[in-house]
Amino acid sequence: MFRKSILAAAMPLIFIIAAGVAAAQTAPVSGRVELKKADGTVVPVQGALVEIFRTDIKSSGPADKTDKKGVFNFAGLPLGATYVISVSAPGAAPQYLPNVKAGNTDIKITLSEGDGRRLTPDEVREALARSGTAGEAPPELTEEEKKAKEEYEKKVKEIQEKNAKIQQKTAIIEAALKDGNSAFQAKNWDAAIAKYDEGIAADPDFAGSAPVLMNNKGAALRERAVLIYNQNVKNPDTTAKLEAFRRVREDLGTAAATYARSLEILKNAQPGDINDPKLRESQMAVALRGASDTFRLMTLTEQIDETKLDLAKTLIPEYISIETDPTRKNQAKLILADLYRILGNADNAIAEYRKIVEEMPDNLDALAGLGLSLVNAGYINNNKEQLQEGANYLQKYAAAAPDGHKYKSDALGLIESLKAEQKITPQKVTTPTRRRNN
Repeated sequence: MFRKSILAAAMPLIFIIAAGVAAAQTAPVSGRVELKKADGTVVPVQGALVEIFRTDIKSSGPADKTDKKGVFNFAGLPLGATYVISVSAPGAAPQYLPNVKAGNTDIKITLSEGDGRRLTPDEVREALARSGTAGEAPPELTEEEKKAKEEYEKKVKEIQEKNAKIQQKTAIIEAALKDGNSAFQAKNWDAAIAKYDEGIAADPDFAGSAPVLMNNKGAALRERAVLIYNQNVKNPDTTAKLEAFRRVREDLGTAAATYARSLEILKNAQPGDINDPKLRESQMAVALRGASDTFRLMTLTEQIDETKLDLAKTLIPEYISIETDPTRKNQAKLILADLYRILGNADNAIAEYRKIVEEMPDNLDALAGLGLSLVNAGYINNNKEQLQEGANYLQKYAAAAPDGHKYKSDALGLIESLKAEQKITPQKVTTPTRRRNN
């Protein structure tokens, strides 16, 4: 799913650039053909063959047939060239019109009755050469027309320059995305992160590319953090181990910030930045899930970038609100409480664990976390009531938890210490009023 999303997200860039280039370098030519009869009446000519080609170079051009109103249209011709229009129709003498420019949209060509013959392009060029009209300059423009022409040419130049920059950025982004994905699949996390950074730097605020690259970078940072942690968790060299854990905290912290920035760009995306609304929604979900997984890794490794705690308080509830998988949703509800507990912020940890226990009275992780945090706070504050309540929750947890559960040995050890040192015996926990699930 991850690799599928990163390939799909590159497409809007291509369409935006192609449209911009086409609009900047061409203009339409259109008009109507009419027939003046012997009696002097003028009628539109349906089915007349209208051909247009350049006079400055020898080349063929497009052709069109007039509709019932005698109208013809050429959607887009290159700017700056000089054209001639050749017209033929049954029962009419052929006619041509020189010095046509891209952008002429009110052309009128009047035919006379004749044999319906068609002039070949060579015959038209020969006629132009004899008359001396081939390549002649158009009539002198008025001051108003000159000003309009200058403004138009200025705008065309600006668009062309903008398109050139977009094309350059797109080439960098597409190459970075491709190389980054290849490195990711090869599990070369350093190379993948470096390539995604190249793509992000090319256009860091563009919603059509930056969030995809950022989400991929976040995933690579998480993978590298896990690799470093696993390689060093049992390292006997304390100095090397501490340095490795610093890198784990740094990678996870950077991943969290990267997901947050991806989400910010997507939320502020301008109309047209992303053509498919479903792509925007899917990338927002990827960013929120990636952020949640990152903070959960912080708790599992106990390597927490404390400066990202405010992000956790914002992103985790937002992720919970969109997650539909009950298991992942319940796991996410524990993350903020676990972050507070590991950081030693007992009061906030207690408040968060209480919310979970009220909603899920038998959640083992929440019971253990609440008990451990209450005991910690009780020792810090020299508060017997907190110690007693902590012992009560630890006893409820230990009685329900299977042997080998991650907190069970610590819980049993604390209960025995409280009995021996504080003369505190666990009491049965009163089941709180159950809160409705979110």
